[in-house]
Order: sequence, then C-alpha cells, then structure tokens
Amino acid sequence: MRKLLVLALVGLVAQLVDGSLGMAYGLTSSTLLLVAGVAPAAASASVHLAEIGTTLAAGVAHWRFGNVDWRVVARIAVPGALGAFAGATFLSSISTEAAAPWMAAILFTLGAYLLVRFSRPLRANRAAGRLRGRFLGPLGLVAGFVDATGGGGWGPVATPALLVSGRMEPRKVIGSVDTAEFVVAGAASLGFLIGLGTEGFLLPTVLALLAGGLIAAPVAAWLVRIVPAQLLGATIGGVIVLTNARTLTEAGGLPGGARWAVYGVLAAGWVVAVVLAVRALRRTRRARATVEAADVPVLV
Repeated sequence: MRKLLVLALVGLVAQLVDGSLGMAYGLTSSTLLLVAGVAPAAASASVHLAEIGTTLAAGVAHWRFGNVDWRVVARIAVPGALGAFAGATFLSSISTEAAAPWMAAILFTLGAYLLVRFSRPLRANRAAGRLRGRFLGPLGLVAGFVDATGGGGWGPVATPALLVSGRMEPRKVIGSVDTAEFVVAGAASLGFLIGLGTEGFLLPTVLALLAGGLIAAPVAAWLVRIVPAQLLGATIGGVIVLTNARTLTEAGGLPGGARWAVYGVLAAGWVVAVVLAVRALRRTRRARATVEAADVPVLV
C-alpha cells in the first residue's frame, strides 16, 4: 500500500511538471520504475497506459484554458503514433538485459539535454509563417519512437523543437504537445499489448500513476501560465541524469570509487546548470521589464 501511495505521489508530481513544462511525465515515472527493478518494457508499457488517462485530462484542461493549436495537434499526433507503435514493438522484442542500458541511456541523454537546454536563455526564432507538415511529421515520428523505447521522450523531443521555431506561444506549444500525446500513448500501449500481452502491464502501478496524474492535470494546465520553465527544466533534468547514471555505471562495470566520481561530476554539473538557469531567467525578466517600461507613455 505504501508503495502505491508513493507511486501516486510520483504521478502527481510528474504530471505537474509535465503540464507546466510540456515534458517529463514519462521520464520521471519510467526512471523511478527502473530504479525499483521493473523490466524496461513493462515500465514503459505501464507508464504509457497511465498516460492515456493523464494526457486526456491534460488535453481537456489545456483546451479549456485556450492552450491548444488543433492544427499542430493533428499534424504531429498521427506520425507520433506511428513512431510510438514502432518503438513499443522494438522494445518488446529485445531482452531485459539488453533493454535496461538502452532505456537508461535514452533517459540519461534526454535529461542531459534538458540540463543544457534550460541552463541557457530560451531564445526563439521569430520567423514568420506557420509550422509546416514537412517539419511536424518527421518531428512527431522521431519523438514517438524515442518516447516508446525510452519510457518517455515525447515532450523533451517535441516541445523544445516547437519552442525554438518561435511560431507558437509557449503555452500553446505545451498544450498542443500534451494533447497530441494522448494519441501517442494509445498507440504505444497498443504496441506493447501486441508485443507483451496483458501481463506486460503492471495494473496497480498504472492505477497509482493515473490517480496522481488525474489530480494534477487541471492544476498543471493553470501553472503553465506562471511557473518559470527555465528553472523547472534544469531541476528535472538533473534528477533524471543522476538517477539513470546508476544503471549506466553498473552496466559499464565501473568500480565503486569510479562510480562516485562520476556521480560527483554529474552533481556538480547539475548545480552549475541550475545556477545558469536562474541567471538566464533573471536576465530575461530584466529585459522584459525594460521593454515594457519603454512602451509606457510618459504623461506630461
């Protein structure tokens, strides 16, 4: 019972992060399940089944807050579903021993990407025009495949790519990515069902993650307007990097001393990234305040 309550809390926190940042529900949940000893395919399958419910709730909440661009959702969801189905089929076909380092490496890489991405100012390319299908299609396909094979990755791949395009408001990027993930999670779950059967899903884990996520979904859709993505992204990235480093160092056969040295270097990098994220956030706010002050008319 205690374990299920912990998983529900993880689902709640993961959904708060995901709904506010547009990523990290799968990364956070899958990382915890791997640490708990769950087989990689079963972990990804369970997380994606839970995500069917959490992403539906998140999509409805984002829609009600006006955070969804349905044209982008339509053009990214279908290729994302195809990629997720292929990724789930691939992960189901390889052994647990081979899958664990593979999945940890994907999660570690995505976590490191978050650290680097959010430690710098979130600059956008203010190019004119709308996002085209020839960009959204391949993006969805790659993001869906990474998401299923890594137990998470839809948001970390799709959200930054859309943000840096500069052609959508950040809140609509997050809302659209979260809404499209409902289709991706469903396709991944179908792939795992075919590859693993019903025994591949850990139903108590699914229900616990789902319960926490459903509670957090409407709150997260509101938080996206006020929570600084800069700091949140750097913080979550560090957690994911350090957690998955354990699996990778064990798979590499590093001795105890070398492992702790690696952990120390990664922890130091995490601290540096968070400090840089705070500085970047402050610079952005100061620049915004300067622009707003310049726009205020002077009364004579």
